[in-house]
Amino acid sequence: MTGKEYVRKHKEDRPVVAICYDFDKTLSPDDMQAQGYIQSVGYDVPEFWERSNILASENEMDQNLAYMYLMKQEAEGKVLFTRQKLAEYGAHVQLYPGVDQWFERIRNYGSRKDVIVEHYIISSGLKEMIEGTSVARAGAFEKIYASSFYFNDHGVAVWPAQVINYTSKTQFLFRIEKGVLDINDPAVNESFSPEEVRVPFRNIIYIGDSDTDIPCMKLVNTYGGHSIGVYDAKTKDKSKVYKMMRDGRIRYFAPADYRDDSELDRLVKSIIDRTAANESLEALHYQCKKERIQAEWEKSEEGMIKELLNKPEPQISRGRKES
Repeated sequence: MTGKEYVRKHKEDRPVVAICYDFDKTLSPDDMQAQGYIQSVGYDVPEFWERSNILASENEMDQNLAYMYLMKQEAEGKVLFTRQKLAEYGAHVQLYPGVDQWFERIRNYGSRKDVIVEHYIISSGLKEMIEGTSVARAGAFEKIYASSFYFNDHGVAVWPAQVINYTSKTQFLFRIEKGVLDINDPAVNESFSPEEVRVPFRNIIYIGDSDTDIPCMKLVNTYGGHSIGVYDAKTKDKSKVYKMMRDGRIRYFAPADYRDDSELDRLVKSIIDRTAANESLEALHYQCKKERIQAEWEKSEEGMIKELLNKPEPQISRGRKES
């Protein structure tokens, strides 16, 4: 136990919409490792992933731990494997059209509708690379949940600090729901009444592209939220989103085009519009519920007082007086 005091977010006076994104092939057209790092250590991209998958398979190893191990191993004697170098690779990661302006534009749209919009990353990719992207440096994200390394005093990666796979991604949705954002804060397991929940699942939007997003998509859908599958607008390959739609994983799909007035832009704004209307009704519901509880409590208290006032005084038994 560290005795650390965790900073927690609490319910706001306005509704909050949390938009959660995968990264690779959701905000970027390719895996982040394949946009500079893999080439720098002398691998072809398919060759690197094949070796990583074999390493995982032969050693009953998590696939994300396998690629992180291989990245560190193959960097030895070739390139610096530091926090700074990983951020530099991230700075060269290509983003889909419109991503640079997307986050602030959607936040501003929400503000005009009296809705707070927050953006979160939930990715199996590398946090250090994501932090190096132009959008992360500009403060686009409320929180980045991604696999990461522990770095020594020289800034060199020595050990995995956090590994996030497709199933462990779901815990971060509960953290966002409750405003318990620190990855080690045990309050995520505490019970919250519906009135206390900061971001109800109905106000969560999850945007992803593939099988690794399915647990999050399914969870968001199950609890009334909005899961969106995206596909590359250049290839127009919709096979994955069709499958996710057929299997009930997503409610909508759209091209990964984040420009103003794109299909995705209009869809997310429609969800924000719906949230604004729905949350006003939810607020009225909780107001009525609170009034009913207060009235019943007052009635109960009044009844108890009346019962005490009308209760006959106990008779005192007296013994017979001897003559």
